[in-house]
Amino acid sequence: MIVIPAIDLKEGNCVRLEQGEMNRDTVFSDNPAEQALKWQEAGAELLHLVDLDGAFAGIPKNKAAIEAIIKTITIPAQLGGGIRDIATIEAYLSLGLSRVIIGTAAQRNPELVIEACQKFPGRIVVGIDAKNGMVAVQGWAELTDISAVDLARKFEDCGVTAIIYTDISRDGMMGGPNLEATKALAEAISIPVIASGGISSLKDIENLMAIEASGVTGAITGKAIYTGAINLREAIDLTRRGCQC
Repeated sequence: MIVIPAIDLKEGNCVRLEQGEMNRDTVFSDNPAEQALKWQEAGAELLHLVDLDGAFAGIPKNKAAIEAIIKTITIPAQLGGGIRDIATIEAYLSLGLSRVIIGTAAQRNPELVIEACQKFPGRIVVGIDAKNGMVAVQGWAELTDISAVDLARKFEDCGVTAIIYTDISRDGMMGGPNLEATKALAEAISIPVIASGGISSLKDIENLMAIEASGVTGAITGKAIYTGAINLREAIDLTRRGCQC
């Protein structure tokens, strides 16, 4: 399992939200590229970028910051937020991103995921954000009537590289990830699952490592590494040593 630092972009700044609410944000850096380099230097193998403005608007909104990050780092980066069509996917991949994350469009237009996987093999990730087990879309502003497991199952065998599962109620709240729901999702599908939301301590990382055999291959952390609750280098070292639990 790997630890993946998150860089959430809002109006060109590196921020963190609480429970996905745009008016509950904290700015941690006004230089996302510099922040990305810090995470790379701490040992990160992959960066998780989110265009928050794009997620709400449905179109890319932080292209300049994204380009600056890509030009600064040498490790792979994946991006989600506002990706709704093949043209946007192609444009982002041409910038140098390794993978793109399809979120809202995966629920509203599953055929886009299938087409993207065929056109860009190994470079498509599906983001599933859920509250009480039900999928939320449009920057988490809208709750649907489809379960996270049912949505994930739609993408079995179409070439999706990973599913990023975020429990909205945990995100930015530093209360620990939803281990039960994450494990249940990972066991229900053959696609690797990356856990997101609420990871706030090395113990949380250990708990996720303990369910790695279920198919949990990564852990995205944001607020905890910005506030110092988790030392990113220590977390990465922990996963490289392997679970002792």
